[in-house]
Amino acid sequence: MRFSLSMLFGAAFAAVVAAPTLALADGDAAKGAKIFKKCAACHNALEAKNKVGPHLVDIIERPIASVEDYKYSPAMVEYAAEVPTWTVEALGAYLHKPKAVVKGTKMAFVGLKKDKDIADIIAYLTDPAAAK
Repeated sequence: MRFSLSMLFGAAFAAVVAAPTLALADGDAAKGAKIFKKCAACHNALEAKNKVGPHLVDIIERPIASVEDYKYSPAMVEYAAEVPTWTVEALGAYLHKPKAVVKGTKMAFVGLKKDKDIADIIAYLTDPAAAK
């Protein structure tokens, strides 16, 4: 059986995407609320009010670059054309290395190194009330 370069790339991509998904499934919203403090200067997770960055209320399954009254970078708008929705996987990859995922993003945050921290923040963003 012959493997093409695109088949190998596809398999590698699937492995990379699947690995964080497993880790993201077991996040702790209370821990995520504490970690989110790093994000709170620029983002709001509890009310649909923009700060320096767009609000993150109901971000999971929300179309990317879709918050009204927020001016997204051209890079983020371009990314939204390729990846239209903030899935758990898309958000996890972005939180890990924002500038690698969206080259030219205006978000200054360098990312989170630990998969557990990303899982916790996503759990918090999914259900902020669970953090209490």
